[in-house]
Amino acid sequence: MRIAVFCGAHHGSDPAYQAAAKNLGHWIAENNYELVYGGSKLGLMGVVADSVLNEGGTVIGIMPDFLHDLERVHTHLTKMITVADLDERKKAMIQYADVCIALPGGVGTLEEISEAYSWARVGQNNSPCILFNVKNYYQLLQEFFDQMVEQDFLSKEDRQLVLFSESLSEMDTFIHDYYKK
Repeated sequence: MRIAVFCGAHHGSDPAYQAAAKNLGHWIAENNYELVYGGSKLGLMGVVADSVLNEGGTVIGIMPDFLHDLERVHTHLTKMITVADLDERKKAMIQYADVCIALPGGVGTLEEISEAYSWARVGQNNSPCILFNVKNYYQLLQEFFDQMVEQDFLSKEDRQLVLFSESLSEMDTFIHDYYKK
C-alpha cells in the first residue's frame, strides 16, 4: 500500500509535529507500506521521509523541476520523480497513492489534502483521506466540515470519506474499513 503524505517544508513551532511525522514514518515502514511525498529533505517532509528510510522502507519523492533548488531535494530516496509543476505533482501523488494523509502544514498542504478529498467525493480519487490532527491542528477545519453538513453543503455520506485523527490506530482502522466498503 502506498501512503501519500502531504506536509510542509517547515517543522512548525511545536516539537509534537516533528514527533508525529517521525511516528507516521515508523508506522508506514512497520506496516511495509510505501511513502509517496513531495521529495524534499526540509521540514516535516524530511522528517517523515528519513523516518521511513531509517527503517528500511520505500520512499518515492515527486517534485516539480523548479523546486529542486528551493526545497533541497532529498538525495537518498528509493525513487525520485520529476514533474513540470505543482499541479502535476499533486495529481501524481494522488494517482500513486492508496491513502492520502496530511500532517500539519501550510496553505499548500491544505490545498493538496482538500483536492484529494474533493476528488474522492466525485469519484476521481478512490483513496481514503486523513488529516493527522496533531494537537488539534485541524480542529477548526473539522468543525467547518461539520458545519458544511449542518448547512446542507456537504452530505453526511461524503463527510465520512475524510477522517480527522491523532491516532495511528484509528487511522489504520479507517483505512481498512474504507476498503471493505
